[in-house]
Amino acid sequence: MMWKCANFEFDSTRPVVMGILNVTPDSFSDGGQHSGFVEAVAYARQMVDEGAQIIDVGGESTRPGSAEVSVEEELARVLDVVRQLADLGLCVSIDTRHAEVARACVEAGAAIINDVTGFRDPAMVEVAKNCDAGLVVMHMLGEPATMQNDPHYDDVVAEVKEYLGGQAAMLEAAGVARERICVDPGPGFGKTASQTMELMRNFHEFNRLGYPAMVAVSRKSYIGSAYGISEPAQRDEASAQEALMACELGASVVRAHNVPETMKALKNLRPYVILGLGSNVALVANPGEETEGKIANLEQAITGLCSIPDTQIIDISSYYESEPAYYEDQDTFVNAVVLARTGVPPKELLRYLHAIENSLGRTREIENGPRTLDLDIVDYQMYVGQTDELTLPHPRVCERDFVVKPLLELLPNHVLADGTPVVADGAVYGKATKL
Repeated sequence: MMWKCANFEFDSTRPVVMGILNVTPDSFSDGGQHSGFVEAVAYARQMVDEGAQIIDVGGESTRPGSAEVSVEEELARVLDVVRQLADLGLCVSIDTRHAEVARACVEAGAAIINDVTGFRDPAMVEVAKNCDAGLVVMHMLGEPATMQNDPHYDDVVAEVKEYLGGQAAMLEAAGVARERICVDPGPGFGKTASQTMELMRNFHEFNRLGYPAMVAVSRKSYIGSAYGISEPAQRDEASAQEALMACELGASVVRAHNVPETMKALKNLRPYVILGLGSNVALVANPGEETEGKIANLEQAITGLCSIPDTQIIDISSYYESEPAYYEDQDTFVNAVVLARTGVPPKELLRYLHAIENSLGRTREIENGPRTLDLDIVDYQMYVGQTDELTLPHPRVCERDFVVKPLLELLPNHVLADGTPVVADGAVYGKATKL
């Protein structure tokens, strides 16, 4: 999946680091350090040298309790810096909630509008639809001055996800191309430390929206609470580890103060792997409960996947009932797709999968015939290859409805490692229905 930002494009299969450049006197952790033009430009160039691919310029602090600054003051702080960085060929993001500031900065060369209010302002939507900049749609409950006054949610993950999906859909309806949109759940913006932790531990839910997702946790107060670090500037290592965890769960843009620490942490990011699961022979089932028995097989398989070394399940699709494919004289299947991160190479991973199949009595007497369990490696990040033992991506992915539907449930708009987009239209075998 690509994120298109004016003349820049970013591939979401590898995290993009967005370096934070606050040209403010009062930001919560670095206010005043880079507020001068010369200092700001020099620091931006330093962050690019350290690995940042985007520079996020902010001229108004939106820390909890902060007061709004005038458009004139914000423009005086950011506009010349944005113009200079754009002239240097850098990808510049403008962090603003004011349409006038966004418009002026885009005209000066900014390639991204990062709106902490999530494009709630119709004037900001007008700016967005009349340019080609990338957009970051963030969730914030209330306004910066009051957002931490006892924020309440019945289900913080579901409510933030619904809001982001709704705002993104609104932008698309206004004429904004889908590939320009990135979502940000807004950790710490109208959320307690525990609510933010809940968001971060369920970051995979935002993958299901089908847009690149940004993790912006750098030096946030919840990290101070969770790790016992009171001084914001001392939270960089913990921030980088939280960002790594979010990237393992699917984040594709990392907004960070300390670029070197972030780059160091991201070296430990494991490849994702997509696994297909299927069963049409229940090991144990009462008459009329065969479907439940097949589901039980898949659940045992998922338990087995959890025991594979250096492998973590990220998300699991719903269960689907599917027609038999290729060999039709057999019972219907129950299928699912699992998204995981793994440090195990593909061929070794396949051996683990075969061992799990064998543990549930898998036999291979008839090609594509009845089976207690079938485990396939569908796609393995950045791995394309063919041997007698294994072909990746799986050569029949896109023709199998029982793989495509659960895969797109987890990762809408997924593109396989060989560049093939996964779409529902071409899936003609094994028609599947969600259970």
